[in-house]
Amino acid sequence: MNANEEEVPLSKTRRKQQMEELQSLGEELVALSTERIKKIDIPEELRSAVTDARRMTRHDEAKRRQMQYIGKIMRNVDVEPIRAALALVRGESASETARLHRLERLRTDLLADETVLQVIATDYPTVDLQHLRSLRRAALKEHEQNRAPRSFRAIYQLLKDLDQEKAPGNRAQRKRGID
Repeated sequence: MNANEEEVPLSKTRRKQQMEELQSLGEELVALSTERIKKIDIPEELRSAVTDARRMTRHDEAKRRQMQYIGKIMRNVDVEPIRAALALVRGESASETARLHRLERLRTDLLADETVLQVIATDYPTVDLQHLRSLRRAALKEHEQNRAPRSFRAIYQLLKDLDQEKAPGNRAQRKRGID
């Protein structure tokens, strides 16, 4: 930018567009879970405003004003790190979906072939194979008798818990549990 461009003030329309962009960014923050908001580095005043907006469920006008307030706070904040963090969160959602689909395929493979138990035992050394084997038998029996898929769901939950334990962030927790 040269000196002449810096002196030209933004048009009213452009300022309004920028404020609406900040407000929509604030709406994305409000839509996030509490855990994800904690992971994003934002000023305490903005964090408090986002928390307050999340609590507002009934009064649409109050929520609208709160969102405007969030937009106002964000005018004084560097929003690029927030945009980057939100983009990362969206990416994590895609990877989380892929992880859950992988676990569903593993469950399907297990129900189709009992030898998949050995693969699961190799991937998840903490698995209780006897329990998993009994869940598999019960799930097959439920399917055969057209009953509610309780064991089918339980297998998925067990695999999900095992996969969560295996996640890099939970290694310290696992070590404490093993000791």
